[in-house]
Amino acid sequence: MAVLDLRFDGDPVLREVATAINTFDAALAQLADDMLETMYAAPGRGLAAPQIGISQRIFVTDVTWKDAEPTPLVFVNPQIIAQSDETQTGTEGCLSIPDRSFDVSRPVWVEMRWQSVDGAIQSARFDGMQAICACHELDHLNGILITDTGIEL
Repeated sequence: MAVLDLRFDGDPVLREVATAINTFDAALAQLADDMLETMYAAPGRGLAAPQIGISQRIFVTDVTWKDAEPTPLVFVNPQIIAQSDETQTGTEGCLSIPDRSFDVSRPVWVEMRWQSVDGAIQSARFDGMQAICACHELDHLNGILITDTGIEL
């Protein structure tokens, strides 16, 4: 595994809509492993491929590792298929926008569908911090930053 270089606000790759992944192979599995290693080293709770200069639809999360046992998740070609009408506003940071915080409104829960690194279809409902993190990382895949959706504190 390798720790990859982060891209920061102003880098054009962060504003691109990432392309779908169609090849599920050892290189994709390695990318996911490297992304997790980079996220943990940063240290963050989520990381999207554009944040390391790769405009592809993959992100990783682990919302528990700082406080409990790690629970890493890898999302390839993720999409929200349902979400709550109710929202929650919370403070978010971003590895690509260091030392700045924003209040951002997100759905209380989201139901997502994605593929694993071997291409298998996955789906789950996420609440609380995992919903927030998934929405934040999905925004990255769509070229959206918290500077666009939040209020800086």
